Amino acid sequence: MADSGTLAAGPGRPSWATRLRHFDPTILVWLLLAAVLVFLVVNPLLRLVLTSFAEKDTGVFTLANYAAAYGRPRYVQALWNSVLLGAAVSVLCLVLAVPLAWGVSRTDMPGKGLVRLLVLGTFITPPYLGAIGWILLAGPNAGWINRIWRGLTGAEDPLFDIYSFPGLTLIIALYSFPYLFIFVSAALDLVSSEMEDAASILGAGKSHTTFRITLPLVLPAILGGLIITFLEAIALFGSPALIALPARFNVVTTQLWQFFSHPARVEVAAAFAMPLLLVTIALFWVQQRIIRRRGFVALTGKGGERRPMQLGRWRWLLFAYALLVLTLAVILPYLILGQAAFAKAWGRGFSFDNLTLGNFHFLLFQHATARQSVVNSFLYAGATACIAISLALAIAYIVQRRLVPFGGVLSFLCMAPFVIPGIVLAIGFYAAYAPPPLSLYGTAWILILAFTTRFLPIAFANASASIRSINPEMEDAVRILGGSRLTAVTRVVVPLLKSGLVGAWLLVFIPATRELSAAIFLYGPDTRTMAVMLFDLSEEGNFERLAALGWLLLAATIAIVAVGYRIVGRDFMLRRGGSD
Repeated sequence: MADSGTLAAGPGRPSWATRLRHFDPTILVWLLLAAVLVFLVVNPLLRLVLTSFAEKDTGVFTLANYAAAYGRPRYVQALWNSVLLGAAVSVLCLVLAVPLAWGVSRTDMPGKGLVRLLVLGTFITPPYLGAIGWILLAGPNAGWINRIWRGLTGAEDPLFDIYSFPGLTLIIALYSFPYLFIFVSAALDLVSSEMEDAASILGAGKSHTTFRITLPLVLPAILGGLIITFLEAIALFGSPALIALPARFNVVTTQLWQFFSHPARVEVAAAFAMPLLLVTIALFWVQQRIIRRRGFVALTGKGGERRPMQLGRWRWLLFAYALLVLTLAVILPYLILGQAAFAKAWGRGFSFDNLTLGNFHFLLFQHATARQSVVNSFLYAGATACIAISLALAIAYIVQRRLVPFGGVLSFLCMAPFVIPGIVLAIGFYAAYAPPPLSLYGTAWILILAFTTRFLPIAFANASASIRSINPEMEDAVRILGGSRLTAVTRVVVPLLKSGLVGAWLLVFIPATRELSAAIFLYGPDTRTMAVMLFDLSEEGNFERLAALGWLLLAATIAIVAVGYRIVGRDFMLRRGGSD
């Protein structure tokens, strides 16, 4: 006898009760996760675009914001400056990174471990902190390099003025070349020596073999890395704010920041951010197309033997070049920041009577907001990492196990923030969640949510890679024995992924502690982070306390990286992961 639900549905059609019995609850999870991603990714971007076409008070459609954004020559000049800056940084990164990657991956250069360690040091150094170090080194009047230059030569003009376009190019390149190094060294590690041996047998010298055989084989990786460095250069805010503004020229990010100065012109800023967003999306698409040509390298035989090229006495010259690059990027800035942090007056130089811990004592126990900024940084970064990893793990599991239709949509939304510059994302969050009813501007939540969105691609890429490594048969065994899917996930999947998840958590936590480009637009009086505090102190001109706060940030980052080495293993930050 049919039940009442079947009768109500009519012949040939399943009843609501039958549909309810066969309803897959994972659909609800899919809908929930999709709603979260719409909140974090889609809505801010949509509001950014809509705001760029809306009048401030009425909200009606207008193109006046674009006319205002590009109506003055200096605004257009800022766009052009960003393009030039990105191109110059990319070329300089090519000069800095490719020889180091080739030396580490393909030659018998000594000190490879030291070079990799110092490249990691460059990678974890916030670019704005490196810029502060270089202001102390190459400021036109008080910088140590220029003071020594004047003392030795008697010249009046500085040897190098960091407050200039070349100065900004140098600083950004010094802290962007690790991206290119990672791309190129990873590709070179896959190239077998067979083709190089063939070239040598045919009479080619080492330089001819390198430039005509080895490097062309990794050309896609070089081009892909160059695009990433270009995008990094045009999206940075901290270094241009510290160098370009005193030098009286603007780039896109500093111009966007000025649009936010009181009174904030959010609509004009949204319109001005559009080219940055479109260029980033277009170049990232090109980069992905280039990187997919892995077969370019595989032609040499991925499983072939790889032997280091014997350079003879030239290997020491290559090592000296690597040390020179890394001295400029890490050793000199760290030394001068340390000298300033422990000095009563950094301009008096190294002397015992100039040593003090007063700068740290002032920041941690006397300054009104510095200690709170330290707490905020680690609290927000911890919350960001936990939310991002939990969300990424849930989505990665659903996508990899194909539990719901259209799982690829979730995957796409997770990776979409990778092509959104932090400063553009911050403007989108401001447009979406600063007004009522949420009114989140200046709160901790808007910072945590913005950071979560910004670093969600890192978490998702690592979570996906980890889940792909687990055979689903183990979960099937749990379910055959009577366990639920939740039991299989909590008792089998998560314990197996523990090491990988810790590594992914650290990879989100570290950049979140130093994030500036999003925080500078969204913080309030009680939600300053260390990065924002550093920027505020730089405007006050107190470099001793500024260096002390920078050292606190560096010390914490180094300690976290050491924990990551201990738990996850060597090179956990220098592997390419899923970001490419």
